[in-house]
Amino acid sequence: MVKDYIFMILGTFLFAVSVTLFAMPNALAEGGIPGASLLLYYGFGLSPALMTFLLNTVIFIVGYRHLPKLMIIKSVLAIPLFSLFIYLLEDYGTRTGDPLLAAIYAGLFTGAGFGFIFRSGSTLGGSSTIAKMLNNRFGWELTGTNFAIDTLIVVTGIFIIGPVNTMYTIVALFIGKKVTDYILEGFESKKIIHIFTDETTKVEQILTERLSAHTTILEGRGGPNGDYESLLYVAVPKQQLFYLKKLVRQVDDDAFIVSHTVKDVSGGSFMTASHPTQQTFKSKKKEREYYQNEANQ
Repeated sequence: MVKDYIFMILGTFLFAVSVTLFAMPNALAEGGIPGASLLLYYGFGLSPALMTFLLNTVIFIVGYRHLPKLMIIKSVLAIPLFSLFIYLLEDYGTRTGDPLLAAIYAGLFTGAGFGFIFRSGSTLGGSSTIAKMLNNRFGWELTGTNFAIDTLIVVTGIFIIGPVNTMYTIVALFIGKKVTDYILEGFESKKIIHIFTDETTKVEQILTERLSAHTTILEGRGGPNGDYESLLYVAVPKQQLFYLKKLVRQVDDDAFIVSHTVKDVSGGSFMTASHPTQQTFKSKKKEREYYQNEANQ
């Protein structure tokens, strides 16, 4: 619970840094209500802190019935906190010589901020709340509606900050989306492995014993004759992939191995309590060294 509020404070601060130190002094916009507040600032000189607070509060009051109760409590804190951070920081921004660099930094801080806000279970209201209301009232799809609202605000910026800065804003939003995904899903990718072998049982046994990996055997039909064959399905951290291949080759040198990169795997053998490698090694560096040594033996 305490961690959620720490994430919320950190997220709102990082997002406010993006708005005040990188977007405002370089005439960049944002998506959602912060973007609308920035456009009002550029066009009419209205305070972004005040407009963000007023617009988010009005939307939140109208749409609070569509939000979970715990999210309402956290949002009541996050919305004024975000506006307070903007108010405290809005005089410290300076224009950079390179608008692309400003867009990159804005995207990094916005993405990290949203990532921590989402991880805290909070929201800043805005376009996501509007999307929830339209979904409840008219059945409109949430993600598409939210994207359409943000796009409308960004496109409006063409008439206020010009097409060039609007394009830089799109670059910042793209980077922000990627960073948010990494914050929510993790920076370290995992590998999903499909193994086709005639020694399915032996391969499964050695992977379970040496890697503590959870394996699943799937039955299928392949080849021109439609013969039944077994497929071994397993998920491992990416640093184990080379060692896994070595183990499989020890049993069946003709095994056919296909690997896919995924961002998020949880539960099962990836739980700390049941994954020996996560208990044994004090750092990722030591874990990588261990598997490299194993592979070289």
